Amino acid sequence: MSKSDPHQHPNDMALDYGDLTHLLPTNYKQTIRNWLEEDCPSFDYGGFVVGEEESVATLYGKTAGVLAGVPFFNEVFAQLGCSVEWHLHEGEFFEPVKQVATVRGPARKLLLGERVALNTLARCSGIATRSRLMLRIVRKAGYQGILAGTRKTTPGFRLVEKYGMLVGGVDAHRYDLSSMIMLKDNHIWSKGSITKAVHAARAVGGFAVKIEVEVQSEAEADEAIAAGADIVMLDNFDSDGIKIAAKSLKNRWAGKSHVLLECSGGLTLDNVENYICQDIDIISTSSIHQSVQHVDFSLKLPRSSSSTQQE
Repeated sequence: MSKSDPHQHPNDMALDYGDLTHLLPTNYKQTIRNWLEEDCPSFDYGGFVVGEEESVATLYGKTAGVLAGVPFFNEVFAQLGCSVEWHLHEGEFFEPVKQVATVRGPARKLLLGERVALNTLARCSGIATRSRLMLRIVRKAGYQGILAGTRKTTPGFRLVEKYGMLVGGVDAHRYDLSSMIMLKDNHIWSKGSITKAVHAARAVGGFAVKIEVEVQSEAEADEAIAAGADIVMLDNFDSDGIKIAAKSLKNRWAGKSHVLLECSGGLTLDNVENYICQDIDIISTSSIHQSVQHVDFSLKLPRSSSSTQQE
C-alpha cells in the first residue's frame, strides 16, 4: 500500500461517534455569516446575472477522499435560504467522480454560497482524509495508542480543522491555550526550571487542568514527572532514541501509571512507522492538518433551456 495514496484509504477505519455537529459551539453560525459577508461585502454582480429562479445544483467529489465539514456546508446554504440533501454520510470515503449532495434554492443564492461552502468542505475533507490515512498506517503497524493532531492550525479556521481531525478518527489534541497547560522550552526558560514551571502551573490550573511538559532528554522527563506533570512530550527524538527513552521512563516510573508519554516532532506518513512503540501513549503530528492537500469538489448548476436552444 502506498502511504500517500488516499485511494488506498477504505471505510473500514471510519469511527462512529454519533453526530459530531452536536460538538459545535453556537458561535460557528456567526463565523459563517462573517465568511459570507467577507466574500460579498457590497454588490453581488454575478448574482444579478443569474437572478432568483429556483435551481438544483449537484455537488461532485472530484478527487478521492473522506467527506468532512457537512455542518459548515449546510449552514452556509441555510443562511441563504437553500437546502442540502446528502448522498453520503460524513466520514465516508468516496472515489471520484462521485455525486455527493444536491443543493436546492434560488440560483443567485446557490452561487453566493458556492465558494465559501466548497472551500470549507475541501479543507475539512483534506484533513479528515490525511488523518484517516495516517491512522490506518499506525494501526496496521500494530500501534494501539492515541494518534493526535496539534495546535498548529490556521487562525480563524481552527474549528473546521479540528473538526476534520475528529471526522478522520484521530484525537484533536488541546483546542486552545485554555484546554490544557502545555509548558514548552520558552515557558521553562522564562520560569527558571521545569519544577518551578510545573508548580506554578498547578497552582493556577488546580486538579481539573492537565499539565504537559515538553522535554529534550530523559533527565528533563524525570524532572517533569517528579514535579507532577500529567503528560511528558518527548520532542524531536530520533526513532531509536524515542524507543529507548520511552521504555526506560516507563520502567523507572512504573508506580506513576497516570503519566502519559507523547512523541512529537517531524512525524509524517513516510516515517511514522519508525517511531511506533507501545511505551508511547500518544503520537502527535501537524502533518495531518498543516499544508494538507485539499479534496476537490465542484458545484454545478444545470444549463438553462435557452442556452441549449441557442447552441
